[in-house]
Amino acid sequence: MPTDNIYSSTSFLTDWRTNEKYFKILSLLASLSRLFSENTIPYLDYRLAENIFCKYFSALNDARSCTAYDARIGQLGIGIKTFGLKNNSSVEKIAEFNKLKPRLIGLKGIDLARQLGEFRNDRMRFANDTYNISNTLYHIVGRDNSLLRIFNTPYEEVDLANIHILSNSESNIKFEDGKNIYSFNQSKSVLMKQFTVASDYRDVDISIIEDPLALLEEFFANYIPNQIKYKGIDYVILPLYNEHNNIVPLKSGLNQWNAGGRARNENEVYISVPRYIHNYYENFFPDRNTEFVLMLPDGKKLSAKICQSGDKALMSNPNSDLGEWILRKVLHKKIGELVTIDDLNRFGIDSVMVVKEHKKDENDKQIYSISFCSDYESYSEFKS
Repeated sequence: MPTDNIYSSTSFLTDWRTNEKYFKILSLLASLSRLFSENTIPYLDYRLAENIFCKYFSALNDARSCTAYDARIGQLGIGIKTFGLKNNSSVEKIAEFNKLKPRLIGLKGIDLARQLGEFRNDRMRFANDTYNISNTLYHIVGRDNSLLRIFNTPYEEVDLANIHILSNSESNIKFEDGKNIYSFNQSKSVLMKQFTVASDYRDVDISIIEDPLALLEEFFANYIPNQIKYKGIDYVILPLYNEHNNIVPLKSGLNQWNAGGRARNENEVYISVPRYIHNYYENFFPDRNTEFVLMLPDGKKLSAKICQSGDKALMSNPNSDLGEWILRKVLHKKIGELVTIDDLNRFGIDSVMVVKEHKKDENDKQIYSISFCSDYESYSEFKS
């Protein structure tokens, strides 16, 4: 087992069962189930399961990035799920396509199933390109009577050529591709997948504490909480579209390369910085034209700065570097092809999270990191 709890993608695959600290903390927190339920099946919040996994396997936490994976270890993309088991199986949500509903209107049977498969595959490939992922799996924390059953299972694209319809109605469709069974709820636009316990699993027995509140009261009697992270101090959310008309502008932002006035590089883009970011979070970004380091999700570092009138643009230096990553590697846009709101909807994104890291590089430049997000409106309580 690797020392200091540092895992590579290879060592995780071979040694995950031997991480005793991970299983111990799962057991301890699941023992507090009486805080939430009287059931004999232990309770474990899915966000908590994600955070525990990332801490004890030294994984990068992508659960809030709104891409296909919740965590990464090297080039291994991992979906983390916790759910109750019934006969060693459960059907669980794996994707939501609310913004793509118009493209599903009128589709039925095999045509609907194939379109759903394409949507699912598009989002996996988007995440693979964003994070340079070469291998994938689901890590499952299954909950059963007085135990957690933990296992890994394949995280696979839908095999479009081998789709077969199992059942079909006005509100639901169920299909399989020779490897997995899927179902889709029309009204909720939710794609579900059947998960079955793998032959290689580890059980963790859970003794549920009858009075967890008394235990916590004693434990926290002299506890002083550390400072939490705050929006505008530690991170901001920036839109990839115009929030006033819900489109990607034709000649600015991700389509800045299409603007007139001078010769433009084919990869020239910028990310909009709304006025309220400067008004309410004035110390988050450095002064205009002060260069900083922008770290991409795959670890690559770009030189960047705040530019343009009103400090409205986050750009790389040179200004083509950011566009080469977003337009070519991630969105797979051809040269001269506009980015549209449909492109963002297809990949389930509409914004980016920029995090101000608590460190500088060797040249004393502040380091920021960037990742993709969705549902920008829920983050932006201030309007420009």
